[in-house]
Amino acid sequence: MFTGLIEAIGHVDEPGASAPDRLSIATTLAGELRVGDSIAVSGVCLTVVEADRRSFSADVSAETRRVTTLGSLVSGQPVNLERPLRADARLGGHFVLGHVDAVGKIVAMTPEGDGQWLSVDVPERVTPFVIPKGSIAIDGISLTIAAIDRRRISVAIVPFTLAHTTLGTARAGDRVNLEGDVLGKYVVRLLAERSADAGLAAPAQER
Repeated sequence: MFTGLIEAIGHVDEPGASAPDRLSIATTLAGELRVGDSIAVSGVCLTVVEADRRSFSADVSAETRRVTTLGSLVSGQPVNLERPLRADARLGGHFVLGHVDAVGKIVAMTPEGDGQWLSVDVPERVTPFVIPKGSIAIDGISLTIAAIDRRRISVAIVPFTLAHTTLGTARAGDRVNLEGDVLGKYVVRLLAERSADAGLAAPAQER
C-alpha cells in the first residue's frame, strides 16, 4: 500500500535491455531497495527483481503493459517512484494500492499563479470513483479533485509537486495512469449489490 507522496523521480534505462519484459529504472533510491521489495512506478505496483546502487529492475507483465502507460515508456523517460507505506509512518496523501484503473489523457496544463491547473479526461469506468474534493492518484501522485465536468477532472498543482514529480514536465496529450480512491470503490460496489438485491426481492408485477 502507498500514499501517493512521491519520493523520487527515476529515469528509464533502455526498456527490455536485460529481458523483454523487464523494466530497469535508474534512481537514487536503488541502494535502499532489496529483491522482493514492492515499489510504485508512476502509480503501478511492481516487485524488485534486481537492484544495485544505481538502478533496480522489475518484471512487467503483458497485461500491465497493455492497461497502463508502462508499455509505452522509452529510454530516459522520467517516472514517479514511491516505496510502500510503513506501519509506523504518518499517513499523508491517501491510500493508494498501485492497481491502475485506467489510462487518462492530459488535455491542458494551465498556469495559475506559481502553480498549474491540470485537466485530465478520464474513461467512463473511472467516473463513479471521482467526486469534488475527493482523492485520485494520477501517475501515482495523490491529488485532490477540484472540479468535474462530465468525464473531465481538474486539479490544482502546487509548485512543490511540479518540482518533485513528473508533472513538472507534463504536457497536453500525455497519457497518465489513474487510480480512484479505494474507499469510493467499496461504496460503489456495496450500493450496486444492494440495488441488485432489491430488484430480486421486488414482487412480480401483477398482470
